[in-house]
Amino acid sequence: MNKGEFVKTIAQKMGETDKKADAFYKAFIDTVAEALKDGEKINLVGFGSFELKDKPAREGINPRTGEKVSIPATKTPVFKMGKAFKDGFNK
Repeated sequence: MNKGEFVKTIAQKMGETDKKADAFYKAFIDTVAEALKDGEKINLVGFGSFELKDKPAREGINPRTGEKVSIPATKTPVFKMGKAFKDGFNK
């Protein structure tokens, strides 16, 4: 399912237009991104949680040349499924 199909499905389930569902989708994505940038963790009970994880700096190897490369530390967004959501797939 791509973004367009996802938005159409949300619109049908909400009984709204595709335009309103797309606005909801954008608002959701923007809200999650802003909260993570502010260092907040988002817990959606029954669904899962979003948070930023620190990835430390490390040494890597350039596969073309074989020389060592320094990879800087970064922050990576992570989603962890909630137990109830995960268990719904294993019934």
